[in-house]
Amino acid sequence: MRGNDRPLDGVHLKRPRYRLVDGFRLPRGFPARAFRSALHYAPMAGDVFVATYPKCGTTWVQYIVYLLANRGRALPSGANLGQVFPHLEEVGAEAAEALSSPRLIKTHLPCSLMPFSAAAKYVYVARNPFDCAVSFYHHTRGFPQHYDFATGAFDIFFECFIAGEVDFGDYFDNLLPWHALRDSSNVLFLTYEDLRRDPAGRIAGIGRFLGGPAAAAAADADCLAAVVEESSFGRMHRDQARWSSQRPAGMPPFVRKGIVGDWRSTFSVEQARRLAAKFDERTRGKDAASLWPDILAGARSG
Repeated sequence: MRGNDRPLDGVHLKRPRYRLVDGFRLPRGFPARAFRSALHYAPMAGDVFVATYPKCGTTWVQYIVYLLANRGRALPSGANLGQVFPHLEEVGAEAAEALSSPRLIKTHLPCSLMPFSAAAKYVYVARNPFDCAVSFYHHTRGFPQHYDFATGAFDIFFECFIAGEVDFGDYFDNLLPWHALRDSSNVLFLTYEDLRRDPAGRIAGIGRFLGGPAAAAAADADCLAAVVEESSFGRMHRDQARWSSQRPAGMPPFVRKGIVGDWRSTFSVEQARRLAAKFDERTRGKDAASLWPDILAGARSG
């Protein structure tokens, strides 16, 4: 960690800019009309949602689901994942409804706003808040057209993150209600860290949960190996244009490092302890308190 840095006076330093729609923070490029319509999307049987808080493995798991649904066949050359697996809050309900069945849909919505149906399936991916915060910081820097924060400091972003004043809201408001649904028959709760630790085993589990062609793909050893390889970090890091066509030159790549524990190179001791304390406060008395015990212990101790 960076050590006990002198706190910055955030009053005089620039923060990321957002679009506020009905009290909800969004990237400035997201149309208000699309966001509002997304809240009224009616899920249909066969719909598959990959739901996450931002920068918790969304694109990785989207691509895994896409590959399983297509028996390990890679996204065609020149195609972008967002075209076949769109972000509901960005494109709106009509665009999602126009997808071929089974619809594959990405969302960062908290449970309180999520179009939820027993007929659809939801793969939720959680990531420890420390690595999430660092990845979210670089993401925010990397889209100046959305946030006007290309030269922003982590210390300033951290204050926004810990206060829940970033796009898509508070980390814990997203994580905790989804974690409470983890035993629902149509919800699969995963952690980024477990997926990194055992990609083949977790990918096979995703296939079994989705059923149908995805389950058949996961049960085929050669197909499963192809999905694991095609969705590996090295492969995805090389193919940046498939995940984001909006990243200006010179900005951090969309698929950046993917390392568990990389937060230690960015957080100060004080920041780590503050976020650990907030985690303890928000998860007290909840099963989510047992998530990431080693990471939390390290953050508490400095």
